Amino acid sequence: MRRLPLHFTRTVAVSLGALLLFAGCVFATAMQEPKVLQQVFVLALMLCTFGALLFVTARFATALVVCSALFAAIKFLSVLKIKYLEESLMPSDFIYYAGTSLLDTLRHYPHLYLLSIGICVVVPPLLWLVWRWDWRLFVGRRWLSALGLRMGGVLLSVLVFLICMLPNGPFAQVHNRGVWEKLSDDAQLTNFFINFDDARVHLPAMSSDAIAEQQWGSTAQGEPGSAHPPYPDIVQVLEESTFDPSIFAACGVPECRLQLFQADARTRGTGVLRTHTFGGGTWVSEFATLTGMPQDIFGPGGMYAPYVLAPHVRDALAMQLRRLGYLTIAIYPTEGSFINGRNAYKSYGFDHLYDVNELKLDEWEETDKQMFDAAKRVYDQVKKPGQPVFIMILTINQHGPHDDLPLAQLPAPFNRGLLTGLSPAATINFSAYLSRLHDSDVAMRGLEHDFLDRAQPTLLVHFGDHQPSFEGMIRPMARTLPLALQPYRDYLTYYMLKSNFAGEPLPSYPMMDIAFLPSMVLQAAGLPKDPYFSALHELRTRCNGLYDDCKMPGLIDSYHAWTFGRLHVYQ
Repeated sequence: MRRLPLHFTRTVAVSLGALLLFAGCVFATAMQEPKVLQQVFVLALMLCTFGALLFVTARFATALVVCSALFAAIKFLSVLKIKYLEESLMPSDFIYYAGTSLLDTLRHYPHLYLLSIGICVVVPPLLWLVWRWDWRLFVGRRWLSALGLRMGGVLLSVLVFLICMLPNGPFAQVHNRGVWEKLSDDAQLTNFFINFDDARVHLPAMSSDAIAEQQWGSTAQGEPGSAHPPYPDIVQVLEESTFDPSIFAACGVPECRLQLFQADARTRGTGVLRTHTFGGGTWVSEFATLTGMPQDIFGPGGMYAPYVLAPHVRDALAMQLRRLGYLTIAIYPTEGSFINGRNAYKSYGFDHLYDVNELKLDEWEETDKQMFDAAKRVYDQVKKPGQPVFIMILTINQHGPHDDLPLAQLPAPFNRGLLTGLSPAATINFSAYLSRLHDSDVAMRGLEHDFLDRAQPTLLVHFGDHQPSFEGMIRPMARTLPLALQPYRDYLTYYMLKSNFAGEPLPSYPMMDIAFLPSMVLQAAGLPKDPYFSALHELRTRCNGLYDDCKMPGLIDSYHAWTFGRLHVYQ
């Protein structure tokens, strides 16, 4: 009996193994989509990708393995993003994964870090073995004929792939869904691929120029301020993942009521803040509170504000303050390169961003007190007589996860599980949150002492950028909110403005959009407003603190026509 050559046996084994791997990947990826049409859509994209790789490499098993690895990686990253941020993976996320910020993030999730190292160690030699023992196509054909077949195969595969991706193509029903559904349902791979089109930045709807002029022409000259130079210093603090826990039904103990959220004799304005992100995405809250624009008016692509929106901003709070003679600086808890921070802050109008290296702090480990002490040191170095200073401070003390320590290792009294009616996992998360929040409360009192207990006129602003997710466990927790605020329950934090000088009273609202915070800062400081911030102030007044939820028909469209079309705040 004639024995098969060893090389032939290896080739068959590798091809069968690759087929099994591909079948397993189809089951783990395409077949996990919730609807049949979505399953067919992802499978069609997989087959097109396999076809393109087959004709590029001219190797059967290699194409199967690489295709499987690509789709498995997208699925894996989708699961991770939903787990930690409760947001779907989008193509623009690979801007982040391609940068050093991925390594910065992975270091704080050791199991992911080790898994990534393992993949980098195992996959290359495996691919080399598959390549070496693979079944090679087009062997024996003339090179010109083989080249023509390969190019034709690649072009055909890519063409079919693009046809499948067309919003009005054979899978139009897959594309024709609401934005929120695309960002929040379980069709992870479907949402990823259709967001290649959806993630583009789109300008908001606008009215005609005539209507815009009629409704907003009165703001064209700007508005003078009540203060006179030298203007007050402004200290603004973005409190990472911070909200008032007393709005939760389970949080009725004294430890849930903190001075951080309480008005006092120095308070000029405080209330409920409506944010536009949940569980993560601090950078979009930065964008809104510095530019006066919520990122979601630009479509899903607005989630990548530091990359795609910041370079096009032509007016912002720091820009206006610089025009008034302010020195504008940012105190940053990570490296300046993280999420394009340094470049974005430059676009927002900041003179300098002091990152964790310049501050000589341990990245991702800074307490609020350390950040505030660093801000005071920088302020003392840069402050010049007669020149006001604007400081934007980002904290990171409340950054997740909140279950990295067992309950027993938390400081007293939080190690006893103060809250009732929660699961053990939710108790750990909420207890850790409260423990860190009390540290932030003490630190804020220190910041008030440094900047408000002095003769230099100063405005202090602090606010929460979004709620944490507690890995999704926070959503079902009952809130004690008015009925009108219940639809926004996952997007509510707080804002607080205090000053050590007298000024006009600030208005209060049932809920104020985070995009109006810069107009409140200018009003509280008594500063002049340019035409853009004059219009933003007027929009806040007419819409009673709401932005894209404004109840006045057509007003937002005319406002955007005025600010985008006439004032060119975004180009």
